[in-house]
Amino acid sequence: MAIFMKASLPGVTTDQYDALNAKLQAMPGDTFAGCLSHVCVPTDTGIEVYDLWESQEAMDKFGTVMMPVAERQGLPPASERPTVSQVHNYWVPGS
Repeated sequence: MAIFMKASLPGVTTDQYDALNAKLQAMPGDTFAGCLSHVCVPTDTGIEVYDLWESQEAMDKFGTVMMPVAERQGLPPASERPTVSQVHNYWVPGS
């Protein structure tokens, strides 16, 4: 079942996000397997990330890859766990 995830990351800049994203994209294999959609939004205090995942398992697998890279890059830890909701329905315009 698809899930929607929202993470608020105070103290993370868009430059830090871009550097992390570049590292993840350069990794071998499909680091983002199961991610159906991704949005990063800058806020007054940091960034917010919104993802649509095929499943909880796909998101969890990504987290096990992403978190050590984020820590090595010196990103501040999230102050709270992401909000995760089951998705009733989704569609992509034009597909």
